[in-house]
Amino acid sequence: MSHAAEVIRVRDLVTHYGDTEILHGVNFSVRAGEVMVIMGGSGSGKSTLLRHLLGLEEPTGGTIEILGQDITQLSASAMYALRKRIGVSFQGGALFNSMTVAENAEFPLREHTDLDSQTIRIMSRIKLELVNLGGKDHLYPAELSGGMIKRAALARAVAMDPRLLFFDEPSAGLDPVVAAELDELILRLRDALQITIVLVTHELESAFGIADRITVLDAGHILISDTVDAVRNSDSERVQSLLHRRAGSGVLDGAAYLQRLTR
Repeated sequence: MSHAAEVIRVRDLVTHYGDTEILHGVNFSVRAGEVMVIMGGSGSGKSTLLRHLLGLEEPTGGTIEILGQDITQLSASAMYALRKRIGVSFQGGALFNSMTVAENAEFPLREHTDLDSQTIRIMSRIKLELVNLGGKDHLYPAELSGGMIKRAALARAVAMDPRLLFFDEPSAGLDPVVAAELDELILRLRDALQITIVLVTHELESAFGIADRITVLDAGHILISDTVDAVRNSDSERVQSLLHRRAGSGVLDGAAYLQRLTR
């Protein structure tokens, strides 16, 4: 893994909201085939970083290379083409409520390919089988449990066999058993589809169980980006405060973060 090519390379990334600097010269990389977990408390900048990686917001400065392309310099059409090689599984699933599970999984293929309907159905069923939703393709999101919604969203995210997959808080709202099953599923998909995964979470148990490497953000700075063992055994007081949820880590809660932004 240490010699794998980099599929994400972020250098000197700076972001402002108004006059307030949110990310302060962030540098990190993600290697092909690994699971990179991005962690941090409220106000740490992890959600802002994820939006930049997805090309949803433009930074103030710095570069973001995704699959060999600097997305800060891409045209809208080039960014659109690049996104076809990237999958995203959103925190709440973001399924289309008026569509069945099968129709949700088929949607990217119908929108972005010229494949015939039978091929699309076959490909979507393969992905639904991979996430253990075989036989559930006729159900609507309102008929699914929280864990099933996450898995259906995952099937849709990998419908086009992306090279890179982003997750936003995959375990949010799930009980520990279902969350652990989802973590195992993510790892199986990584191995089966040979994809690279970037996962944003605040769940320590999930992060330690699924990550190859962990990047810890605090107040817009990267404290450490290293292996699970290196992060767990870090001699940084701020890293340990964050991991053990001790006061004094310098991480603002949501209300304090909003106050700082609007001050």
